[in-house]
Amino acid sequence: MEILKRLFHKDPILLISGFLALISCLFVLPDAEYVGYIDLRVLAILGSLMIVVGAFVNIGAFDYMTDRLLGRVRTPRGVSLVLVILSFFMAMLLTNDVTLVTLVPFAITVLGMIGTERDLMYTLILMTIGTNLGSMLTPIGNPQNLYLYTRYGMSLPGFLWMMLPFSALSFVLTVGGVFIFMRRSGRAPETSRTSSLHPFPDRKRALIYFLVFIVCALTVAGLIDWRIMLGIAVVTMLIFDRQAFKKVDYALLLTFIFFFVLIGNIGRIEPISDLFSSVVSSHPAEAAIMSSQVISNVPAAMLLSAFSTEGNLLAIGTNLGGLGTLIASMASLITYKFYASHTSKSGGKIRTYIIAFSILNIVFLAALYVLFAVLYHL
Repeated sequence: MEILKRLFHKDPILLISGFLALISCLFVLPDAEYVGYIDLRVLAILGSLMIVVGAFVNIGAFDYMTDRLLGRVRTPRGVSLVLVILSFFMAMLLTNDVTLVTLVPFAITVLGMIGTERDLMYTLILMTIGTNLGSMLTPIGNPQNLYLYTRYGMSLPGFLWMMLPFSALSFVLTVGGVFIFMRRSGRAPETSRTSSLHPFPDRKRALIYFLVFIVCALTVAGLIDWRIMLGIAVVTMLIFDRQAFKKVDYALLLTFIFFFVLIGNIGRIEPISDLFSSVVSSHPAEAAIMSSQVISNVPAAMLLSAFSTEGNLLAIGTNLGGLGTLIASMASLITYKFYASHTSKSGGKIRTYIIAFSILNIVFLAALYVLFAVLYHL
């Protein structure tokens, strides 16, 4: 029981998805059809991207880039603006989780030198919102996009065009949030310190990892077979950076497998399948937004995809659904954990953070849903 408690505290979605998958197996006993449940292409692409991004992190590529940019600003507002914009655009290629793991500790360090607790709190909230919204533009920006993109056989231009209006409005809102909540003045940062924290990354390795990333992107676009991509990624990292394998979120991959089993079994239980289908088919986007608030948007995308043919609306719904509650996007918990650890030392207030986070998320969600209603319901 103690092990289960620790696991639930660390990754509740993994434990819940495993439990639900196990329960579903009692209703649909394992047979040959189970093999068809698992989408190996999705798992291979997601795992390969994690490996490559982990390798970039290990050589300090993103830290170096952030250092250079932050070395040019002098105020809390300037630092916040750089970090929010970085979060927004980096998430399009690196996923929201990796972006926040990379940038949030840096934000805490830099704003600790030049800003107040209020500056830090609003910067972290806007970074999290920006990351969750920036990641929605591309199929590789977050796990639910990659899953839905693959499951429904979407085209890359079609996906980008579908999400572009929401991404554009999101950018305006996040940048506007910086100018509303961040102060112009503050203590000047120690330029020499912020501009020399990380050395220039190994150019040879950076080029090799970039080429592997291109292979992953071409696989997402359907131009390279996923087995070839997986082989290239694994062999390259075995040669150049075996530590990159430690950066892979194996819990997320296992969660995907559990949901593949759960979804496959639910689809074979006719009464439950019919019930879900009747609820989801009428308002798939709204169902995705609401369910994301409770189980987060990645599980919501996987679960609802079994009962709807409207992949586009599910993609929009789960991306917008990443706003709202603290668990609507599991990436939001990354920032929360970093801030909670910071406040235990600085005296900041977690309750204030949660209230401000919730209010801003609801405002952003409402604005984006109005855009959705205009585009799809009017």
